[in-house]
Amino acid sequence: MSKDPSLGDKVLALVVQPPPGQFTPSPRPADAAARAIDSAATKAALAAGTLALPPGPLGWATIAPEMLTVWHIQRQLVSDIAALYGRSAELGPAQMMWCLFRHTAAQALRDLGVRVGERVIVRPAAQLLLQRVASAVGMHIGKQAASRALSRWVPVVGAAGVGAYAWWDTRQVGRAALQLFEHEQVIDNPV
Repeated sequence: MSKDPSLGDKVLALVVQPPPGQFTPSPRPADAAARAIDSAATKAALAAGTLALPPGPLGWATIAPEMLTVWHIQRQLVSDIAALYGRSAELGPAQMMWCLFRHTAAQALRDLGVRVGERVIVRPAAQLLLQRVASAVGMHIGKQAASRALSRWVPVVGAAGVGAYAWWDTRQVGRAALQLFEHEQVIDNPV
């Protein structure tokens, strides 16, 4: 008997194997990244808003697919920004988790990295640490999903709100990736 994966398991599955970037290194990566962020934010807003349209109980069934769709758009964005900066090789699970969830679950991510001035200090993440962080992020996001259920009772207004949040959220993910790949990244290996 298989059990339905938890939200933490889904978060972990998103970050374990980053997708390949769809771009090559750019001579002006900040400009290309800004265009990629705008495009991804629009795509995420449209996807989330559309999936939030069904009303009531039918709408509740679209909450998980909506979140997963937006996360897949966002993880591709992070990978694309790393590729634009020519730093795809540096993109691992800890960096992916940092970019995707830093703005929504910062407390849960404190063991993965910290921003110090212009640098981001990233700690290598063992599988156990990634699982713990993913579980904490999943719990935080589960609370957000419960509040999204309310938006399903007022379909058009709720869909607009969900789409606007997905747009903002995707822009935050893009900003985190820019901060990570635009500046020096220090890998902290405590002995």
